Amino acid sequence: MSVASLKSAHIVGLHAEPITVEVDVSNGLYSFSIVGLPDKAIDESKDRINAALKNTKLRNPKTENHKVTVSLSPANIKKEGSHFDVPVALTYLIASKQVSIPTDVGWFVGELSLTGEILPMMGVLSIAECAKKEGAQALYVPEANTEEASLVQGLTVYGCKNLRDLVLHLGGTIEGVEDIITLTPAPYTDIAYSRPDSYLDFKDIRGQETAKRALLIAAAGGHNIALYGPPGTGKTMLARAFTGILPPLSRTEALDVTRIHSVAHAKTSIITHPPFRSPHHTSSYVSLVGGGASPRPGEVTLAHHGVLFLDEFPEFDKRVIESLREPLEEGFISVSRAKGTFLFPASCTLIASMNPCPCGYMGSKLKRCVCKPSDIDRYARKLSGPIMDRIDIWVPVQHVDYDTLSHARIGEESESIVLQVHKARTFAKARFEKGGAMNISKNKDMKAKDIDTFVVLTPPVLTLMKKLATSYALSPRAYHRVLRLARTIADLKQIEHIVEADILEAFQYRPKLYENRL
Repeated sequence: MSVASLKSAHIVGLHAEPITVEVDVSNGLYSFSIVGLPDKAIDESKDRINAALKNTKLRNPKTENHKVTVSLSPANIKKEGSHFDVPVALTYLIASKQVSIPTDVGWFVGELSLTGEILPMMGVLSIAECAKKEGAQALYVPEANTEEASLVQGLTVYGCKNLRDLVLHLGGTIEGVEDIITLTPAPYTDIAYSRPDSYLDFKDIRGQETAKRALLIAAAGGHNIALYGPPGTGKTMLARAFTGILPPLSRTEALDVTRIHSVAHAKTSIITHPPFRSPHHTSSYVSLVGGGASPRPGEVTLAHHGVLFLDEFPEFDKRVIESLREPLEEGFISVSRAKGTFLFPASCTLIASMNPCPCGYMGSKLKRCVCKPSDIDRYARKLSGPIMDRIDIWVPVQHVDYDTLSHARIGEESESIVLQVHKARTFAKARFEKGGAMNISKNKDMKAKDIDTFVVLTPPVLTLMKKLATSYALSPRAYHRVLRLARTIADLKQIEHIVEADILEAFQYRPKLYENRL
């Protein structure tokens, strides 16, 4: 008997690291041990591998009385997942002289079923990028993950349906099988953009023109927005229609988003449009921000380059709400655990919808509020000043009169609004590129020093801004928020300089709900 090795990879955070799978086979009383800090899923792979080899008509360690030792190196890093099944099984076949293949034939990943089928897995895109970076000749992945792995240009990707076909392709022999199997390399996957049918069109929403205007500004600049008003006024409908006015993702953005979702889901289709995430208000702290013993991305990261919609915002646990401070301000979230610190991207647009009070009818002209002052105060305290200060736009969504609801007029379509958003973003991006700020793509991303560079106010506009800031005692963050909004409003008109009307419109989106608390 002998020792054999093959290359594979494992996921750390959102990225992959190379792993060498070594197998030593010797004669003796049957044993199958795996070392190298494997988790329970890897430790159980010995039973899956034995059954898969038996059902594929290959000799397995149990029937051959082999003593098998599997090492996953580097041995000081904890390994997780079931995708080591295929490389361990192949390495055993090489060590037991059932298959002879070059050691540099490629990398292997995949989970085995008891019948030898190769099942889809998580994190294939990250593994493919790692394989390309490390100079791998080829990557063998489950057939269901072929399209995802083929997004990486310059890497030969083979999709494998089962262990039988893979062994025959690599030149192995199976008793009673005379078929010759040659796997065909998967073609490079080019991103095909197609508008999802599930989008709600803005033309189907009657009334709420103020909210529609605010959502247009939020889409153009990437600003966070809060919609508040009585129940049944269309806040959720407006939020769900928002993704329909966002431009499709660039190729780089699509790869970023697909990589994140691939780590979280076993089979991920290529994501070409901004994702929409809507966690329930009972969601836990970890599910929203990410974490766990081996940190995985949370909802705020799954919404990267897209929309995080928090319906019934004050009903979320206060700790969950406060955890949004860092991602809303910085565009990423840092998760620290005993295994290390993981930096997850979280550059998304927050849409928060809420009722003004527990019963929902405070300020309504149609129904009387029945809440006690103490109930309203307790409800309002769920939203701290720092959180409210990080939401750029606050818009009331009031009842729509019945004449508007029954009117046959159709509003502006989402497709035409997308063009406005795209033009505004292109106009802003050209300004940032001209100024050398290549890391800024939307006005929301501007920091204080960037505002000094890209938001130049004329003397009359500066005088107005100082007067408003003094009268309403704006914090520095609120001051800069108004300027960013005004810059976006000017970008929608494609004008170089902010005018007084832009400042006044931006200022009207300041939070008026619970205003006495700010």
